[in-house]
Amino acid sequence: MTIAGTWLKWRDEKARWPHAGTSRFISTQNFDWHVQLPGQETGPKILLLHGTGASSHSWRNLVSQMEGRFQFMVPDLPCHGFTTPKSTPDLSLHGMAKAIAALLEKIDVKPDVILGHSAGAAIGVALAAGTFATPANLGNVKQVVAINGAFLPIRGYRLFSPMAKALFANPLSATMFSMLAGSTPLGGNLLEATGSSIDPLGRDIYRTLLGSSGHVRGALGMMAAWDLSRFDDLLRHLKLPLTLIATRDDPMVPHDNSVHAARTAPRAQLVSLSTGGHLVHECNAQEVARQIEHAVFTRTQNGADAA
Repeated sequence: MTIAGTWLKWRDEKARWPHAGTSRFISTQNFDWHVQLPGQETGPKILLLHGTGASSHSWRNLVSQMEGRFQFMVPDLPCHGFTTPKSTPDLSLHGMAKAIAALLEKIDVKPDVILGHSAGAAIGVALAAGTFATPANLGNVKQVVAINGAFLPIRGYRLFSPMAKALFANPLSATMFSMLAGSTPLGGNLLEATGSSIDPLGRDIYRTLLGSSGHVRGALGMMAAWDLSRFDDLLRHLKLPLTLIATRDDPMVPHDNSVHAARTAPRAQLVSLSTGGHLVHECNAQEVARQIEHAVFTRTQNGADAA
């Protein structure tokens, strides 16, 4: 049994999809993946993990800023975008991390850096902390970079999680949401709630994603399965440097998430930006790229001070 719903068709979307020429479709045991592999083969390899409800497109501006100096691996997360399940998926933090590890093993890519946004940052920490069996492909990781990392339980978690589970259990919920997103201001309102002013292409693609009931169910399933109650243990066991880039005006993931992580992880460094909102990597890619390059080229395994 797979997640029911309609999925985006690559043949219909590729003409406008950012970096479409670098897209590959790769099959593992549990998923058919959409992965982009832009950048220079000789540069440091960075695995990019987007947040809940987004897709590979959310990295479009950052990749454009940095592709001359880095090699990127940019998957759509399980049940997001063009990545579709073969069976009932495990969309928990642990399940997502295992799925990404299996993908890296299949394409035989060894990232030097894991970069995640929001919930993708939590997946990155879980991968780098190595709390479950991982392939040798993760042995080269030297550090983790998080952008507005979602490391603490959502406010009202005890109410929100059961609600997400109920919505996920009913395929009609995702179908209705997708219809509303396409025919009402709902999609635009959700983007406004991020506090970020992104470009028209990005806004258009988010509306398209919200119009896919399969993608919506994937996002709901991820939220329903998300449990960060023991995430501090992962932070404490993270032996690698962790750079936390966080905006003070993020209305979706409070800046305190990153402050807390900086105090908990033994080798963390916090970089606070005044503005940019939740999608700062989309609306201010130049500054975020500068901070990432500084982290990649100046932080070593022996030189990271806790913030």
